[in-house]
Amino acid sequence: MTVLVVDDDFWVADVHRARVDAQDGFRALPPVGTVAAARRALAEQPVDLVLLDLYLPDGSGLDLLRELDVDAFVLSAASDPSTVRTALRRGALAYLIKPFAAELLDERLRAYRRFEHVLDDHGPEQGGGAAGRGAGERGGVDQEAVERAQRILHSGDARASSRSRSATEQAVLEAVVASAAELSAAEVADQVGVSRATAQRYLASLAADGHLAMQLRYGSAGRPEHRYLRA
Repeated sequence: MTVLVVDDDFWVADVHRARVDAQDGFRALPPVGTVAAARRALAEQPVDLVLLDLYLPDGSGLDLLRELDVDAFVLSAASDPSTVRTALRRGALAYLIKPFAAELLDERLRAYRRFEHVLDDHGPEQGGGAAGRGAGERGGVDQEAVERAQRILHSGDARASSRSRSATEQAVLEAVVASAAELSAAEVADQVGVSRATAQRYLASLAADGHLAMQLRYGSAGRPEHRYLRA
């Protein structure tokens, strides 16, 4: 996923860029410090997520937020209720009040990745990020997927950290994450040493929480096969 950091404090912008690059599946573009530079960057290449400050030298981040056709997190020192409400009303998926712990941004980025995978996994074709999102959308999503994605986005990693995994569930997760290719439940079962039904149960739960991605492989006949890969 490609992320654009918009902040006129170059030191802060570079810190946020580094946190983005440290997350699996994310790539940060060179940060920009003005509304005009942000518009140019967005016009030049696809972007999945904008990390947006509100106090910019040539305008308000709130005005830019209204123009955006991509997802955005607001990262700002502005804490008055009116500004927060306006940012959320204009589409901000998260609002982080500066100064905040770097781990909070990490958590929100992980939640965003899981949010995207939950939605992308509910179409006949999956594609992560701005380039592949159109293919996944053609299949549509059901209400359960929408509600699960919203819970993930707004609770961050709370659900994941609220319970500890069993040794078997952890082994299932590690088997998929370590694989260079997607795996079926039968293949995971062979690696972990459990029944196919047990592997399938854990795989489905991990995919539902957004920790794994699921793809459907269609054969010449019969039901499609569920294949799992790292989120």
